[in-house]
Order: sequence, then structure tokens, then C-alpha cells
Amino acid sequence: MKVMLLKDVFKLGRAGEVKKVADGYGRNYLLPQGLAVLATPGALKQADRIQEHGTKERARLNQELGSVAEELNGLTLNFPVKAGETGRLYGSVTISMIAEEIEKSTGVKVELRQIDSQPIKMLGVHSVSVRLTMDTVPEVKVVIHQEGEPPESAYELEEEAIIKDEAVGDFADLRAQLEAEEIEEADSPEQAEQSADESLGDDAEAVDSSEKIDPPADENNAEDQKTAAENE
Repeated sequence: MKVMLLKDVFKLGRAGEVKKVADGYGRNYLLPQGLAVLATPGALKQADRIQEHGTKERARLNQELGSVAEELNGLTLNFPVKAGETGRLYGSVTISMIAEEIEKSTGVKVELRQIDSQPIKMLGVHSVSVRLTMDTVPEVKVVIHQEGEPPESAYELEEEAIIKDEAVGDFADLRAQLEAEEIEEADSPEQAEQSADESLGDDAEAVDSSEKIDPPADENNAEDQKTAAENE
């Protein structure tokens, strides 16, 4: 179904825009929440007015939430958890847990839909976006470390992961370089000349073999008949 947005909708669009959405999403969420209307010809006539209103409302919210964004941006949230030797958590750190920790640390209450993250299932340092408005998106730092160890241990894991990624990248670059050199050698003039010589040699052998032709069947029969007459 096609709808026209009345307000900015995260990951969908801005007020006044027409979007095609799943029927269930439109009828069960967007329309009941007053976030959109069906994109009828009558509604589309109001698109310019809605876009203008949306721009003004967006500017107001950006200004109003600017101080909140400054407070959240760069905020560090520590989560001591239980995890296995590979760094995988026995469970996960969810957006609900992140929202609770944000409110506990700053007093700012954010809605779950404003937190742009999947459940986190690995130890380490993770950046999570908090979408206050379409244009105001501070990032908080989520530090997930092994229970009983200091938060700094998560940074060490992050450094090890970076070093490992760099090593993998260097190996891939080296392999690509070697492959390129092999291709270049195969395309070199010397290689091409050698291939040409081999091709000429094959042609010469083919000519020699073609010259070795057996006598015609008729001549063989004549000789056999002559031999038989002499014997008689």
C-alpha cells in the first residue's frame, strides 16, 4: 500500500513523502499512530503543506534536543556480562538494557525505537546510534566486558580484533599482488613467443604425420595377385 507520511518516521522517510509499505505495517502502525495517511489524490494535494510543516517541526526539535544530543554523544555505558572463551555472551545486551542505562546515567528517557541497534552478543566496544530526530543522531559507546574484569579489557579485545583484521587484510593484499604478477608473467612477450614456438612445433608434427600415408588399397591387391600367379 502507498501512504503519505504526516511526520518523520525513522528508517522510512520525512513528513510529506509518499512511501510504499507493507499492508500490515501501514494499517497496524502508521495509520493508527497518526504517522501517515493513505496516498489518495486528495491527500497528495496537501503534500507541500505537510512538508513545510514537517521542516519547521524538525528544526524546532533539533534545537530543543541539541543539548540532549551533546549529553549523549560520546557517553560510555559499561555492561559487565558472562561470556565464553570466544567472547560470545551467554545472552545479549538488548536495546531495552541500553535505554535503561542511558536513563540511569543521564536522566534522559529515550524510546526503544530511537535506539538503532540489534541485540549485542559479543564482548568489545560497540557504537550505538540514538536517533532523537531525523537529523540529530548522537552515538553512545557500549562497553561490554567480562564479569569480574575491568571495562578496559573490552578495549584490549577491540585492539586485538583490529590487529587481526589488519593481518587478514595484508594477507589478502599479498595474495592479490602475487596473482597479479602471475597474470603479468603469463602475458609477457617472452611467454607469448614461447607459446608461438610450441604452436609451430605442433603444426610441424602434424605435417610430418600427414605425409606418412599408407598405399592405396588397390595397389596392395595388385601386388598380392602378382605374387599368387608367380607361385602357381
